[in-house]
Amino acid sequence: MSLIERAFREKIVLVGVTLPPDTAEDTDAGLDELSLLVETAGADEVGRIVQRRRAPDPPTFVGKGKAEELKELALATDCDTVVFDNELTPAQQRNLEKLLGRTAIDRTAVILDIFAQNAHSQEGKAQVELALLKYRLPRIRGKGTALSQQAGGMSAGGARIGTRGPGETQLEVDRRRIQRRIHKLEAELREIDKHRTTQRKAQHRSRVQRVAIVGYTNAGKSTLLNRLTDAGVLVEDRLFATLDATTRRLELPGGEGVLMTDTVGFIRKLPHDLVEAFKSTLAVVADADLLVHVVDASALDVEGNIDAVRAVLREIDADDVPELLAFNKADLVPSEATRLAKSHDGAVAFSAGSGEGVDELVRTVADRLRSLTNVVELAIPFDRGDVLAAVHREGEVLVELADAAAMRLRVRLDDAALSRFVEYVVA
Repeated sequence: MSLIERAFREKIVLVGVTLPPDTAEDTDAGLDELSLLVETAGADEVGRIVQRRRAPDPPTFVGKGKAEELKELALATDCDTVVFDNELTPAQQRNLEKLLGRTAIDRTAVILDIFAQNAHSQEGKAQVELALLKYRLPRIRGKGTALSQQAGGMSAGGARIGTRGPGETQLEVDRRRIQRRIHKLEAELREIDKHRTTQRKAQHRSRVQRVAIVGYTNAGKSTLLNRLTDAGVLVEDRLFATLDATTRRLELPGGEGVLMTDTVGFIRKLPHDLVEAFKSTLAVVADADLLVHVVDASALDVEGNIDAVRAVLREIDADDVPELLAFNKADLVPSEATRLAKSHDGAVAFSAGSGEGVDELVRTVADRLRSLTNVVELAIPFDRGDVLAAVHREGEVLVELADAAAMRLRVRLDDAALSRFVEYVVA
């Protein structure tokens, strides 16, 4: 049974606060996206409220007057939960819940909840649980004979966003239990990371180039991988449908094989603990030779989405990996996709759904990968057949002919392979 199944649709009031240097338009865009997140989590927006402030109010984030206005809206809409687009401190959350008489959470809690719904693999579940526990540990508190806001996924039977988990009677005992669980999960993920590191080393030795598909959530990354490789990755028109990385081999037009990986989608204000928990999965991005950055050309804030993805790339130390911008959904917004591609140097427009422009995208990927390698001329003695075989295995032979003294080859090699054959390079 899906974790999203429950006996009712939770009613949500959204709150957005404009803080410098953001604008009112930024706040509205953030709330529109938060509304999509809430819908993905299985709830419905029934109202929203906005405010402009120079700085957050320490007790309630919004201040006493606005908090009273929020209480009136919550009562009028009979909402179950109030969700802030801004991050709340544990103290602010407690104060708001006391004043409002209902659950108050922030954007981070909603994103973590969605990840908890969509995690299917053992690693994915461990990563999400670790992020949830780290987020909730400072927020657990005594509440009569029970605790609220403890770790656990969404369940059927009416549990609300951000409030999953059984209660216990002893606060400190429960904190120690959660801390032990955090340490256990961290140890499990370290072991998984060791295994992934071994796999990556094997891939490096094979000299097969690696391409990672990155992008904003729901931009069409999984659809593209399925289009190129028949990967069979789950594709749904919802946020964060894919959490587990999937790698498939793709043959490029020149005959070279590359490993192409679909990765988890990014979003604005992606929780830091979630990025940290998924670092072993996202290491494939930092280790890639090329990033295909898929962008939804029909999105309301295309440039904002690009910036959000690049912010996460910086956080995982992948911002120096060469990037190819690929504007998706050219079948839906052809003129806009073309305009965007022309306004970004070297970018392409395509449609993962219809296949339009996909061949050009693959050719561009091949050209970019080739530009990252060295084209050199080698002279290999006739009695070094082992070296000749190694060159064919580790590089792309463009021209091969025999002269009186040796086999002469014009070949494309990456830096690591070139270092092995440097003595045969013709100056």
